[in-house]
Amino acid sequence: MPHMQTTPKGFRLHIGIFGRRNAGKSSLLNALTRQEVSIVSEVAGTTTDPVEKPMELLPLGPVLFIDTAGIDDSGALGEKRVQKTRQVFDRTDLGLLVVEAARFEDFEQGILDELRERNIPLIVVFNKSDLAKPQAALLEDLQKSKAICVETVASEGRGILDLREALIQAAPEDFLHTPAIAADLVPPGEMAVLVVPIDKEAPKGRLIVPQVQTIRDLLDGDSYCMVVKERELRDALERLKRPPALVVTDSQAFLKVAADTPPSVKLTSFSILFARQKGDLSQFVEGSMAIERLKPGDRVLVAEACTHHPIADDIGRVKIPRWLRQYVGGDLRITTNQGHDFPEDLAEYKLVVHCGSCLWNRREMLTRLARCRRAGVPISNYGMTIAYTLGIFDRALEPFPDALETYRRLKK
Repeated sequence: MPHMQTTPKGFRLHIGIFGRRNAGKSSLLNALTRQEVSIVSEVAGTTTDPVEKPMELLPLGPVLFIDTAGIDDSGALGEKRVQKTRQVFDRTDLGLLVVEAARFEDFEQGILDELRERNIPLIVVFNKSDLAKPQAALLEDLQKSKAICVETVASEGRGILDLREALIQAAPEDFLHTPAIAADLVPPGEMAVLVVPIDKEAPKGRLIVPQVQTIRDLLDGDSYCMVVKERELRDALERLKRPPALVVTDSQAFLKVAADTPPSVKLTSFSILFARQKGDLSQFVEGSMAIERLKPGDRVLVAEACTHHPIADDIGRVKIPRWLRQYVGGDLRITTNQGHDFPEDLAEYKLVVHCGSCLWNRREMLTRLARCRRAGVPISNYGMTIAYTLGIFDRALEPFPDALETYRRLKK
């Protein structure tokens, strides 16, 4: 189904495949997807980087399999492979631990413990079960820890149907009930006005992902939707017979849109909507208030989920740093990172500013929030940072009573 291949990664159930080198992870992935997406070889360590395969897995819908390099790799190159593999833990919704011929030792237990510590549902796949069967005592221990066990011979396709059923059984409940983006803020039959600037960052001939996803979310909720550019907003609002339930803007146009939207109409940004859907809005509120404590010379990390090529007036590299420096009244040492890489040591930063992560699943964003909280480093979001530095933070939080209450309480 062609449209399934275009489903954004953030809406897919992320299934990480872990295990020793040559345990049969790639063969298992190929058997599940019915095509050769991973290189299969008798030579240990053939998979060098995580291999991603999007597919449709009914009745779950769109999923993303991530076939990892063997985490028991050795040598300088092996260390890099292991580091890449460990990053996959951060974005895994469901883990497959592939065990070769019932060989379950400290290494396998370590992966199981890592997944368990993160509360990630787990399926233990005893591959090459034609060579050896797992001991009854081991199966009993795994079942006590709520791990689902399946026996396969991936190279021959045996046990794959059992594994498919196990995947459906183990899928996290929250994946089946994806939080709304904006539909819960706009009752059925009411209207949202979306303000979409057409600037250098807008891809030619189409809208950007957060805008498209928000439109679809509103339509799924039986709400109306009007899309305008920022220059036409005032005229569009005047033409409506009754006010919209919500105005959503690109964060970069926040100031103009706030001026043109009546105070009685709730206003927020796409970035803040995704901060709520993908993460913890209250933690982002706390992090945004740390902007008040920034001083010239402080280090700030700007984190982008996607790896787009930056333009001349890029929001993460140019605009947000400029607004922050203006607010602080001096220079800041700002570092930018992209994709799944994230600094191991966050202690040097006084603030992390993260994009809306529209292409990510919620687990990876929550993992980053947890790492920031553990390091004692505040984390904000593009839209919330912009609203705070422009002095319209409370206005941008009005659609979210709990977050607004958090802000007012901390402000006292």
